[in-house]
Amino acid sequence: MSGLRQKQKADRASRILQAATDLFRQGGYPAARIEDIAAAAEVSVGTFYNYFDTKGDVLLAIVTLEVEEVLAQGQTLLASPPPDVTAALQTLIGGYLDHSLVYLSKEMWRTAMALTIEHPDTAFSARYTRFDALLTDQIRTLIAEMQRRGHTRPDVDCRTSGEVLFNNLNMMFLEFVKSDAMPMATLQSAVARQTALIAGLLRP
Repeated sequence: MSGLRQKQKADRASRILQAATDLFRQGGYPAARIEDIAAAAEVSVGTFYNYFDTKGDVLLAIVTLEVEEVLAQGQTLLASPPPDVTAALQTLIGGYLDHSLVYLSKEMWRTAMALTIEHPDTAFSARYTRFDALLTDQIRTLIAEMQRRGHTRPDVDCRTSGEVLFNNLNMMFLEFVKSDAMPMATLQSAVARQTALIAGLLRP
């Protein structure tokens, strides 16, 4: 019975997240009311509050889905990276970009970023910042693995290199979500070019 309850609970949470994602994409985050999300998910407002305290918590859960999936994707790459450091880094970072609009629209990303800036002391902001740290660490870990395999210079500072690569990616992604006119292909091309330049400095 407990297994059935857990399945029903997970199903309701999934329906709420899917409904919220659809409404955020269709009409924008500000316009979507909790009552609308609950109705679209076919749950009561009371049930909604059993899972999420605020609309921001729903957005954070969607961001969490995004980051957890790209981190899992990155872990697969770390287990067997290509031997060329440029290819390895571009595959990892390119994977982040390829997945970035699966759950979130540009407007949703802008809202999430704004919430972290406007309310820096909240759990939302702390968790969002933690995601940045996890992604940075994954890039650092890949560089360290490439170094262990002899595919980068032995004197490379893996931590600093990872920070530089993520900080550049983060800045470029911010410019991307700020502009409704910039296509993903433009972002991907720019980040690939910049990543290749840094990767070239890491080669033995």
